[in-house]
Amino acid sequence: MYIKRNMSWKLIFRYTWKNILFFVLYCLLIFFIYEILGFYFIGFPFQPLTVIGIAVSFYVGFKNSQSYDRFWEGRKIWGSVVNYSRTWAIRVISFVDTDDEAFNQRVRTEMVHRHVAWINALRVQLRQPRSWSLEHGFFAKRLFDSHAERNMSRTGAHNFISQVEYENIRDRPNIATHLVKNQANSVTQLRKDNVIDAFQEMQLQAVLEEFYNLQGMCERIKNTPFPRQYAYMSKIFTWIFVLLLPLGLLNIFEEHVQSDTIHEGLKNPLLFLQMIPFAVLIMWIFTTMEMVGDSSEDPFDGRANDVPMTALCRTIEIDLRDMLNEKQLPKPIEPKDDILY
Repeated sequence: MYIKRNMSWKLIFRYTWKNILFFVLYCLLIFFIYEILGFYFIGFPFQPLTVIGIAVSFYVGFKNSQSYDRFWEGRKIWGSVVNYSRTWAIRVISFVDTDDEAFNQRVRTEMVHRHVAWINALRVQLRQPRSWSLEHGFFAKRLFDSHAERNMSRTGAHNFISQVEYENIRDRPNIATHLVKNQANSVTQLRKDNVIDAFQEMQLQAVLEEFYNLQGMCERIKNTPFPRQYAYMSKIFTWIFVLLLPLGLLNIFEEHVQSDTIHEGLKNPLLFLQMIPFAVLIMWIFTTMEMVGDSSEDPFDGRANDVPMTALCRTIEIDLRDMLNEKQLPKPIEPKDDILY
């Protein structure tokens, strides 16, 4: 999640530099064919382009709205993860209350720490790319790869559970699922040992059920691509529009520079200086709007505008370990290049 009020142009350039370079070269080619080679027939009236532009705007707007809904749903789910995590910790601490304080502390720590392992395992699982994931440009990809948020070893699960438990789950296809299962087994054992009563067992199992629900919601968003008929056709329509745009602008700017007040020798340079920058600007605006929708399709991918799951996991970890009265608490996650992961 980008944390500054205004996005830096450096970050914008990481995403759009290839498009800008292509647009400049493409407009130069159109100008050369039209004005230097004299192929005036390639220019056409601008009115048809306005119709296409309006249609594309509506289509891109719909796509961006639906993409944002996916991001906001993901953020609400992780807000619930934060809330239920605190509920889990306070119930474990309250319910595991025997005369043996050493036993209480061991069980509480084991179950709370296992939950911290779960949220981090879920985070990294959701960060793994899918076949339909957005392909980053070279500079953007290098930025995110350097932050290594997709590395499975960054779950840190081995720091919160026993070595035996870690060895048993590390090669599982869905580590997070097995961690919740182990929590349920621990709750059942506590009931068998009469540490908790039936009502308390039901309360703890209900929270675990909610964790599975929240995990399933995240996996639904992650494993269901944004409908490609909207995502891909939006890209096609946008590029059809921007590729036709310079051809429609030729006549408009040529009429503008044909004024009798402009010296004949300045007309071509003036057409060049006006038509190309404006064409590139309009093309950049439309393709960037379309790209904004792409960047919100998967809110868990670990990009600049995605749900900051790493920071949320650390917030949960700090809160829960503080409930256990631990003294050596980790520091909150700091932004990297103004991006909070």
